[in-house]
Amino acid sequence: MFENVTIEKLVHGGQGLGQLADGRKVFVWGALPGEQVQVRIIKNKRSYAEAIAEEVIVAAPERRVPDEENYLATSPWQIMTFAAENTYKKAIVEELFAHQKVVLPTFADTVHDDHEWQYRNKMEYGFWGDEAGLHLALYGRGSHAKQIVAGSKLAMPALDAAANALCAQLSVLHTRSGDLQSLIVRCDQDGKVVASLMVSLKKFTQLSLPPELQGLRVYYVNPNSSVRSSRLLYELGNYTLQDKLLGKPFRYDGDSFFQINLPVFEKALAQIKARLVGDPIDMYAGVGVIGLSAAKQQVTLVESHAATAAMAQVNAQASDLQADVVEASTERALDCIVADRPIIFDPPRAGLHPKIVEQLLDVQPPQIIYLSCDPATQARDLAGLQQNYAIDFFEVYNFFPHTPHIETLAVLSRK
Repeated sequence: MFENVTIEKLVHGGQGLGQLADGRKVFVWGALPGEQVQVRIIKNKRSYAEAIAEEVIVAAPERRVPDEENYLATSPWQIMTFAAENTYKKAIVEELFAHQKVVLPTFADTVHDDHEWQYRNKMEYGFWGDEAGLHLALYGRGSHAKQIVAGSKLAMPALDAAANALCAQLSVLHTRSGDLQSLIVRCDQDGKVVASLMVSLKKFTQLSLPPELQGLRVYYVNPNSSVRSSRLLYELGNYTLQDKLLGKPFRYDGDSFFQINLPVFEKALAQIKARLVGDPIDMYAGVGVIGLSAAKQQVTLVESHAATAAMAQVNAQASDLQADVVEASTERALDCIVADRPIIFDPPRAGLHPKIVEQLLDVQPPQIIYLSCDPATQARDLAGLQQNYAIDFFEVYNFFPHTPHIETLAVLSRK
């Protein structure tokens, strides 16, 4: 189904908003505000539709030609200039917080580091097999079809070199693409790479470690299970990486949570460290980067994932701080939220559980520092907290250039 649509604005999530002839709203990938586009409907609902722009009839002045054919799959904002992207990200955040009636202090333009490409230290690829052998692949936007790729312009070059080297070895071994699920590659800032290969076989061919890889883990994932759980089949080489942030070394492995764009993340870390008052409790601590970077004497790190908590313990022991690691989910560690210590949050996209907001309002710690990967859920959470807290500092970050993803930092003080 095709229809011509005029795009009103960009919405949180990255699509352009327009209206169909029948009055329904339509959310369009590959379209910019002010443009007239011919769209192909990919999802029809009673009250709205989703679509992809197939032809641009009238183009916006900020439109640019995407660098990659498969841009919609990984980075749908390749269609606009970098300057326009940063402006749109700030505007989207302002609209989200206004919708929640959260008053923000005056804040600067979107923070970035001018590196539009080759910034990702982690990528995930699928596979495609044909007569020529095995290839890396990505799913296309709005379809279940895979597209063969050589890599991604978003990825640090070492990642794609390692991914292609492993794919070539699998191809030589005549590995069936159906026996493979995905390949996750991660590297440090020096270009050392580790990889996780997810397979559908309980026993898998013993691979050798290509020179482009420092470490490899092969996991079995049951393709018939609705719950994605994995079992380690074997490991090769050294699976641990290390990076420095604000001058401090941090160890992590391919399975740990770690930020994707370290140079821009370091800018946020510097703001957190400069504004932190007291010895913090770092909830959703990951491997401990925020708490250990910002604290001056003492820090408590709360992390639910066992392997990540173990890496946080390694980093805590290597620091010059009095650091404790609590292996628990934030929802089950509410007692760690106390009245005399600041709290740091860097939650998943779902934001804070209502129990956490309730505990914050009840205990009222002196300061809350909240780094978010989803400003919509952050706005919702801060709307619930603003009866007792004021936002002293706010900043928007572009951790993911050429994508609609936005990070935001809010520093709150007790009224």
